[in-house]
Formats: sequence, structure tokens, C-alpha cells
Amino acid sequence: MPRIPSRFIPVLLVLAGALFYFPFLGRVHLFDWDEINFAESAREMIVTGNYTRVQINFQPFWEKPPLFFWLQVLAMKAFGINEFAARFPNAVAGIVTLLVLYFVGKKSVDERFGLLWALAYFGSLTPHLYFKSGIIDPTFNLFIFLSVWFIAQAVSAYGTPKATRLAAFSGLFVGLAVLTKGPVGGLLVGLTFLVYWAIQRFRPILSFLNGLLFFGCGLAVASVWFGLELAKNGFWFFEEFFRYQIRLFSTPDAGHQQPFYYHFVVVLLGCFPMSLLAIRGFFSDTAGTRPDFNGPAVRSGRTSVVDLQSGRAVSFRRWMIILFWVVMILFSIVKTKIVHYSSMAWFPVSYLAATVLYSYLNGALKWNRWLTIGIAVIGGVLALLITALPLVGMNAVELIPYIKDRFAAANLTAPVEWQGWEWIIGTAYGLVILSLLVLRQKRPVGSVVTLFLATPVLLWFVLPAIVPKIERYTQGAVIDFYEAKQGQEVYIEPIGYKSYAHLFYFRKQPQTNPKSYSEEWLINGPVDKPAFFVTRNINIDQYRYHPNLEIIREEAGFVFLRRKPAFK
Repeated sequence: MPRIPSRFIPVLLVLAGALFYFPFLGRVHLFDWDEINFAESAREMIVTGNYTRVQINFQPFWEKPPLFFWLQVLAMKAFGINEFAARFPNAVAGIVTLLVLYFVGKKSVDERFGLLWALAYFGSLTPHLYFKSGIIDPTFNLFIFLSVWFIAQAVSAYGTPKATRLAAFSGLFVGLAVLTKGPVGGLLVGLTFLVYWAIQRFRPILSFLNGLLFFGCGLAVASVWFGLELAKNGFWFFEEFFRYQIRLFSTPDAGHQQPFYYHFVVVLLGCFPMSLLAIRGFFSDTAGTRPDFNGPAVRSGRTSVVDLQSGRAVSFRRWMIILFWVVMILFSIVKTKIVHYSSMAWFPVSYLAATVLYSYLNGALKWNRWLTIGIAVIGGVLALLITALPLVGMNAVELIPYIKDRFAAANLTAPVEWQGWEWIIGTAYGLVILSLLVLRQKRPVGSVVTLFLATPVLLWFVLPAIVPKIERYTQGAVIDFYEAKQGQEVYIEPIGYKSYAHLFYFRKQPQTNPKSYSEEWLINGPVDKPAFFVTRNINIDQYRYHPNLEIIREEAGFVFLRRKPAFK
């Protein structure tokens, strides 16, 4: 790789993150469910002035603690209640993550490895995309990774005064993780530590006092909110909170039950191209060149070789592999499966990918033919998909008769204007991937760098040019309806399906009549102002002939109904 002065690398990473993470954050509406769900919780904090209680529809929300919502509140105070503000915290987390990976990699091995690690994460599909989203996981994952990193260093420094400070830092970050997403933060770090300890045959690796300090720091940080809720409201809130966590683990949420292998497929395809390199990183033939911060390193050319015979040396690679399997197995067992549930695995995947890149560019590892095939196949499929989406959109009417799902078919009737050139984005991406594979042997460094820049550049064009049009098909009509009703004295409720969009885009306010939170009362009770309902065309039959409801229009698969007030 070209030699970049050390002092400029952090600046380069910040500029790259700012250039790719912040643009177009507000270009498209928030997506139902999670993005709107979390932004709505932040909005309701602002509306009610209650920043300690997480709410949805002004009712207690048991699923998440408030830290991420506090970050969104700060952004909304600065930029207004909008999409840009809801996604802003993760864009900042993206820049911080690049810097963390660089500095951790630099400490582990050297600057080149740190830069490769940051490049692998920055240049892979879902890890890059999620920093432009409004969901919790990118910020949560950063805290988990930092906790694992510091506990690994504390174990490496066992028996020295340094271990105490490192254990405290690990506890601090696990506390922030718990404050962001709940007990799963402590569970991931705890399981990773226990598996590592078991591999070490339960030999002492962390002193009792340091372990106590770890728990104490984590508990102290988490108690910023959990302790406050306990003092204000007693145990009933915690009973509901933990009951919900158990239910989420043991029963599938609506529409999110997937096969056991779901997350393995998600990581393989979603983390392209680093996922393919990481597969090679699991194999023993990279062990002789794996980076490690715990043992003395012997230099062979520019390749760091670990002395596995040193007394207490433990491999950070081992910590990363354990973390990967803890995440993948745990969330494969969980009944509810969503793409970002396994996103913590992206950190160890990027680490393993960086070890392969480091060894390859140093001449210690040969390029594998199957790696070429994998990049060609997955990259080609991605290029074809991005190319096909605009072509499908421009010919949507002709495709409708062949779609069996009535709701999806109706979605395609939405009035979306394509410019006609959008297909070039995917085609250009495919040509870049193909050219890299052809030129790889002549220009290995340039090919690697370009490979991991191609996907961010692809997304930089896709997000403003294609995603807003896709969003128009999937939810544009209903979002328009909600926004048109802002400020009106009406009730609005989705029926027959789950959604949070009406809360955020209607800007719903707290209701003085507690009965108005009941769908049954809104449909059949003595409502005091007009009530509007939204359902999907596949659910309309149960409401079509209801005496209190009248259909006012149908658009893009959504059906809009009205009920006049019982008393004028």
C-alpha cells in the first residue's frame, strides 16, 4: 500500500467517513419498523419532556433502554425532528468505528494492518450501509467491541497494575452497551469471556478484584437509567422489561421467524467482500501470520509472526473467533431473526478479513482461486440486482400480472418516475469488479483498495438515485397520507398490520382520552373526531363492509378508510 504519513491517516479516515456517511441521510423516509420505531421514541421524549421513560405511542416501550434515543434527541434538538437527525448518531459512530479499528489494528500489529482493518469494514456492504441508518445496532456494536478489546488486553496484562485500568474500561463500555440495547450487551461479552476462559482450562486469567471492578463499572454505568427507573417506579417496570426480553428470545416476532442458518447467509452475502476473505482467515494456514497484540512478534520481511510459545500469550484472533461464534450461535437460537441481530459478528469478520489481506499483500499468503470465484459470483449478483431494479421499475406495469402477492403487485402501481439511466450504476459496479479480478496479479495493492472502495461508491450513488424510488413503491403512499394529516384534529390508526409510521409522520400527540389508544374503540366506540384507518389490500375484506367505515381511496396496495365522529 502507498505510504501515508502517520499523522494524516486519522484525518483521512474522518474525511472518508464524513464524505460517505453523512450525505443523503435525509434523502429517504425512515423505514418501518425499526428506523421509525426508534426515531419515534426519541420524538416522544421531546414531546413529553420525559427523557427517562422510553415510550411508543406514549405507552411504555419495554424493548430498549434509552441511550441511543438520547443521542437521537440531541441530534433532533440540533437538526429538527427529521430523517437526517434520526440517522446522524450512527454516521458519527461510523467515523468513530473507523478510527477505533485503525488504532486497535495499529496497536495489535502496525499501521498497515490498522488501515486494512478499517478499509475492510468501511468497504463492505451492510457494515457501510448501516452507518447511514437510524437503528441501534451500529452504536451498540461499537461499545461491545471496545469492551471485548479491553477485557482481552486485561487478560493479557494479568498480574500487572495495567490490568486494573483495562478491566475498568471494559466494564465502562459493557455498561454503555447495556444502556443501549439491554442485557444482551452483557450477555455477549460475558459468554465470550467464559468461552475463552474455558479454552484456557479455567486457569486464572483475571484477578477477582479486577473482575469485581469490571462488574462494578458496568453496573454503575447501566444504573444511570436502570437505577433511576427502579427508584422512581419500583420493580414493575423491570419485570415487564425482562419479560419482554425473554419473550423476544423464546418466541418469533411477527414476520421474523427464519431458519437456523439464516444469519450465516446474511453475513456471507451482506458483508461482501470482507466475508469471503474472512472464510480464509478461519483456516490454520493463516495462523503463522496472524496479527497478535499479546506475544512477542518475530519479523519475517514485513509479516508479523506470533510466538505461540510465550508464557501468557493469548491471541486476539482467538477472542475474535470466539466472539463470532457466540454471536452467530446465540442469534441462530433466538426465535426472532432480523438482519442486524448478527451485526456484532461484522467486527470479527472484518478482523479476519484484514489478517488475510495483510498476509496476502506481504507475500505470506497466496490468493485462492475460490476467493476469485466467490467475489465474481456475489459481486456479479449484486451488480445484476442493482442493474435490474431500475429496469423492473421502468417496466413495472408489464410485470404485475406475473406477481402472485396482491399487495406487492399493487405496490408496483405507485407513480414513480425513473430517469432511465439508473441501471448504469449496477453495470459500472460489475465492470469494476470484473476488471479488478483481471488486474489483481499485476496491481495487488491497487486492486484490494479499489475492491473495498467500489461498494461505498456504489452505495453513494444508489442511496439518492434508486432507494427513494424503491421506498415510493413500498411505503410512499401511506407516508404521504400521514404527512398530509399533520396538525389536524383526527385519529389515525393502521389496522390489520403492524406499523409505527403513523406515529412519526402524523406527528401524533399524547391523547387525553385513554380509550383512543384502543383500535376497537376507534372503530366502534363513540369517537369525538374523525378517525382515519389504513390497511393493506390483502386485509381489506374484513373491513370493507363494516357499517362504521367507508373506503375513501386505494393507492399502491394501501386502502384508506374513514369513520365520521359519532356526534357532530
